[in-house]
Amino acid sequence: MSSAKRVLIVEDDAHIANLLRMHLRDEGYDVTHAATGDEGLRLLEDQQWSALVLDLMLPGMDGLEICRRARAMTRYTPIIITSARASEVHRILGLELGADDYLAKPFSMLELVARVKALLRRVEAMAQNARIDAGEIETAGVRIDPVARTAQVDGTPLDLTPREFDLLYFFARHPDQVYSRMDLLNQVWGHRHDGYEHTVNTHINRLRNKIERDPAEPRRILTVWGRGYKLASDDGSTA
Repeated sequence: MSSAKRVLIVEDDAHIANLLRMHLRDEGYDVTHAATGDEGLRLLEDQQWSALVLDLMLPGMDGLEICRRARAMTRYTPIIITSARASEVHRILGLELGADDYLAKPFSMLELVARVKALLRRVEAMAQNARIDAGEIETAGVRIDPVARTAQVDGTPLDLTPREFDLLYFFARHPDQVYSRMDLLNQVWGHRHDGYEHTVNTHINRLRNKIERDPAEPRRILTVWGRGYKLASDDGSTA
């Protein structure tokens, strides 16, 4: 089992946790369960995981804070939030904090397992693309190393969250191509996020604050009205 993908479940409901553990183990995953937020964060920080299945309402530290701290780490752990909080506000907040998927309780165990498998396939595909495209990418003064997952703008290192890096990397691989918010959700976040285009706006604004000389007058990540966004191959600095 040492070569199996490792899934961390942070869930205070013992019945749900046992069902999740049973179904994921049946699929060949190595599963560990934490019943409190504090224990879940300790395990997340101390070990490397293929995926995190995270409840929001937990004893001690809540799931949103765990998600926030996970996305501040240098290594990327795919996160699926499961919660009885089914409101759109909580779903959007979870996604904006960096969750990859959100499943409201009560949910089908088979659907949860299917989402874990789909998420891991997507992460593996992105990693494979990064290895294939191992050379650095440079456009409009932005340089990206997909293997080291580092980026610079005009020679200055950028401090990016994992999702910000993924979004910038996607843009850099397709300069001057226009993508709608739904296109970007499908390509960068994954197809499960229909209806949450607002999180794209948030990440675009954060990227602009980090790579634009004047975020109020962007020259790199441009809005194409009525269509979406694009990364310009020429930032206009020589114009």
